[in-house]
Order: sequence, then structure tokens, then C-alpha cells
Amino acid sequence: MPSLEATLRHQAILEHLRQEGQVRVSELSKRFAVSAVTIRADLEHLEQQGALRRTRGGAVPAQQRRFELPLEASRQVHAREKERIGRHAAGLVRSGETIILDVGSTTTELARSLSPSLRNVVVVTSALNIALLLESHPGITVVVTGGTLRPLQHSLVNPYGTLLLQEINADKAFIGCNGVHPEKGFTNTNLQEAEVKRAMIEAARETIVLADHSKIMQVATARIAPLGAAQLLVTSSKARPEDLEALRKAGLEIALGT
Repeated sequence: MPSLEATLRHQAILEHLRQEGQVRVSELSKRFAVSAVTIRADLEHLEQQGALRRTRGGAVPAQQRRFELPLEASRQVHAREKERIGRHAAGLVRSGETIILDVGSTTTELARSLSPSLRNVVVVTSALNIALLLESHPGITVVVTGGTLRPLQHSLVNPYGTLLLQEINADKAFIGCNGVHPEKGFTNTNLQEAEVKRAMIEAARETIVLADHSKIMQVATARIAPLGAAQLLVTSSKARPEDLEALRKAGLEIALGT
């Protein structure tokens, strides 16, 4: 049975995890002034209790393994960070372009931030919420990819989710993901979504990936593409500098949303 000191530390770890969406062994070791071995033992104990899921170098909430959060719930996680990333990415869209917008809370923030002065922009999206959000924009024509509805994310997937994308030549594709890793590349928790994301990348001249700091150095189940498939990653200053440096050394250009 854990000591009182360990129990209090476990409670603090879970609270930090609830606030941040992930924890790292190195950060917790400094935070609680204990060894990395002790923190790993803490995380192992908490995982056995079903309170979290261990990852390489840290841990994430247990529910990430058991079920997928609805879009409305995921929007509340790192909300301000996603707004900044979306705003930065929206500034990369130019009048006259055809762009692809992937499903997700961060790409939704991009859509919200698109300038009202844009003209003759075509937005191709698999996200029904984004299509409705942009419906009233006077300078944007919305094209929905079609396919089969995934209710949790309001997204369209296979079967028939990639057929239209095969006929599109877009200027830019803005893609979301659940993991960005120097060796494993871009990954996603849902296999069906990953298939659509790959088709989006293939349909665009330039690919820009949007990911908040909790996705950096994570590896999810389904492979989307290697790092070389993207021309730019937009993330935030909350990402650890050493992690961003590892991605840059792997050849990925990075911009920070502010």
C-alpha cells in the first residue's frame, strides 16, 4: 500500500494530468523533487488502478485508450492553445486558393479564424461542423467530401469518404493528428480518419499539420504519413524546446501559434 507521501503525490499527478492532458516523467521528477525511477513507479501504480495510460516518457488520461472524446469535449482541452494555432494557420490562407480542412477541434478554430476579407476560396472538408460554420462566409465555397458519417466527430469517412479527394488538386491541406514523432511521423487514434487524412495529403500541393503540445512526441495507433509529407507543423510554445528541436533535426519546419 502506498505511503501517505506517495498517495499525496499520486493525487497531485492526476490533478496535473487533468489540467494539462499529459504528464512527463522528467517534469514530474523536477516538480516533486524525486527520482525518475520513483515517478515511473507512481505512473505504473496509477495505470494499474486504471487512472491513466503510460506512454513513452510519461502518461495520458486513461480515457484516451478506452473511448474517443466527442468533438465538443475535445474542444475544451487546451482550448486557448488550439485557438492560437488555428489563428496562425488561418493566416496562411490566401484569396483564390483551394484548401482542404481536416476534421478536428484545432482545424475548427482555423475555420473560425478565416478572414472575412478572403475571396474566391474553395474549402474542401470532411467535417460537417466546419462546413456549417463556413456556410455564411461570402468569400468561401464549401465542398463536402461525402462518405459515411462518424457521429462523435461529425466527420465523413470510408466507405466513399475518399472518392472526391481523388478528383481534387488543392493548394494546401490543413491536417490534424494525435501524434507527431521524429521516427513514427504523424499518427492518429482512429483508423478510418487516418485513411481520409492520407487522401487529403495526396490531394494537396502543400500539407500543414496542426497539433497542440500534447501531441508532440506521441505515437497513436494508425500511421498517417512520415514527417517528410508535411511542409509545416503549427504547434505552440508550450511544446518542449528539446522535442521541437528533435523534430527540426528530422527535417520538419515548425511554426508557433501566438
